[in-house]
Amino acid sequence: MSAESTPEPGIPGEAGTRDEHDGSGRHRAEGRRRKSRARGKGLLIAAWTAAGVVALGGTGAGYLYFKLNGNIKSVDIDQALGTERPTKVDNGSENILVLGSDTRSGTNKKLGGGTDDGTARSDTAMIVHVYEGHQKAGVVSIPRDTLIDRPECTDSRGTTHDAARDVMFNSAYTTGGAACAVKTVESMTGVRMDHYLEVDFAGFQKLIDELGGVEVTTTKDIDDPDSHLRLKAGTHWLSGEQALGLVRTRHGVGDGSDLGRIQLQQAFVKALVEQVKQVGVLTGGGTALYDLADTATKAVTTDSDLGSLNALMSFASGLKGISASDMTMVTMPVRYDPADPNRVLVERAKAQLVWNALKNDKPIPKAATTGTATGEADGVVTS
Repeated sequence: MSAESTPEPGIPGEAGTRDEHDGSGRHRAEGRRRKSRARGKGLLIAAWTAAGVVALGGTGAGYLYFKLNGNIKSVDIDQALGTERPTKVDNGSENILVLGSDTRSGTNKKLGGGTDDGTARSDTAMIVHVYEGHQKAGVVSIPRDTLIDRPECTDSRGTTHDAARDVMFNSAYTTGGAACAVKTVESMTGVRMDHYLEVDFAGFQKLIDELGGVEVTTTKDIDDPDSHLRLKAGTHWLSGEQALGLVRTRHGVGDGSDLGRIQLQQAFVKALVEQVKQVGVLTGGGTALYDLADTATKAVTTDSDLGSLNALMSFASGLKGISASDMTMVTMPVRYDPADPNRVLVERAKAQLVWNALKNDKPIPKAATTGTATGEADGVVTS
């Protein structure tokens, strides 16, 4: 891995399996599940997905509303991008760019490792396409190590950044933040992004802990010396720290590539969405509700259209009918770069099949991803 790649995380600890101890281990897992079921009418996480989208009902006025509303950070992407954008398609669908940000400052430095250089990287990038009727979704993961031509872009502070050729995809966010990331995705795909959601290391970990953890099953041992994540094959109840280690691990499973990490991320997202549905996120209340909503609203950065509690409530309510079984998850069609096995190149013809499907609100065809590069970690994690 070259020096340009994002430093790998240092996530300590080893997840315990639910079968590790017949007594205490099982009781701890069941206790977490009961705690998780108590968290309600608050959080809809759709895809590490749309990790952190908040739907809070019943407290539409007063201190709690204004406190939670004040937690939300937003970026005026429309102002930064101007009018030279793909045409908005009026067919009832929506496209959301979801980024996982691995800034190295503050709490995130401890979680992410590496040097606090004052920058952040888009460690995870997904286009979430919500189909007309909001009963199904397609999720397209963009490998951060994809070599692309980055367009000239203006960040949210009004600074213009020059175009660049053959640079890594995650350099767009590092260079110009959310606005540059959206501009780059729209340039690559020809698909307009209707919304933007970002969550960071610390926010992701806290959200998982507030939910009481997430249950996954691994079909193979995972032993990543860089992330310090060790999971024996079997069923595990992951804490926030362990879940963060899982979605960021790449070594010790599959071929050790970023593509393998994406496969782990996609499997975890489905497990997370399924658990949130089972918990019943639109029922319950009380202190647990407030804690969950407070964590979620602090965790996310949105575009300005979603930058209020009411807007997030409305948006999240429109996603509540989507279960894990209603989500199609693919990786943008790529092939390994012959000049550098740590980089991938877009398979343009096949990728165009994906973008055409999103534009026309159609299912992503299987032909789009047949024969493209994969990370050999498919099926390692299941829900």
